[in-house]
Amino acid sequence: MTTVLIVDDQPLQRYGFRMLLESVPETEVVGEAAHGADAVRKAAELRPDVVLMDVRMPGMDGIEATRRIVAAGERSRVLVLTTFDLDEYVHAALRAGASGFLLKDAHAEELLAGIRAVAAGDAVIAPALTRRILDEFTRYVPARSGDRDEDPRLGSLTDREREILVAIGKGWSNGEIATRFVVTESTVKTHVGRVLAKIGARDRVQAVIFAYDHGLARPNAD
Repeated sequence: MTTVLIVDDQPLQRYGFRMLLESVPETEVVGEAAHGADAVRKAAELRPDVVLMDVRMPGMDGIEATRRIVAAGERSRVLVLTTFDLDEYVHAALRAGASGFLLKDAHAEELLAGIRAVAAGDAVIAPALTRRILDEFTRYVPARSGDRDEDPRLGSLTDREREILVAIGKGWSNGEIATRFVVTESTVKTHVGRVLAKIGARDRVQAVIFAYDHGLARPNAD
């Protein structure tokens, strides 16, 4: 059973999400919040597995609420909802510690799968969507100067682990990585786990940020 807190300033939007989530036995809606401050309070009180977070809300927005929920160090993971005309929020949401993001008009199956993925500790972004959004993401990544390999976390990676990190930064799935390097998906999963641990990333989304920040990935790269 995955517990979910729905955060949105639109009552009809919250109602729609609740109806969807309550239609499947594996999810339980434990609460709703209409703004960021209420979301922070209820996340601390209810400790849901997943916080389904809107971005634009009066008062405290979803970005600041995400930052505070993550900083509290509780079990809750945040899945941010966005639209392509609000791509400038994607970078801020990821920086705030969100575990992923989906489009508000995502199909029901995509939303449910995303919630399950985030609850399980994985990133929710599908590879194809990742590439489209990363094109926007890099517009907000400041250029780095000097030696990009100065970070000791990079030095702790083996050559293969660095290759895996580059592939993650490109938005490749485990299956795509396995095919490219001619290894099994279980081997890739092991490598990914080691990479995340060495660079201190909670999930693949944070690994993407790390790869971009250190010049290991760029949009539209093969």
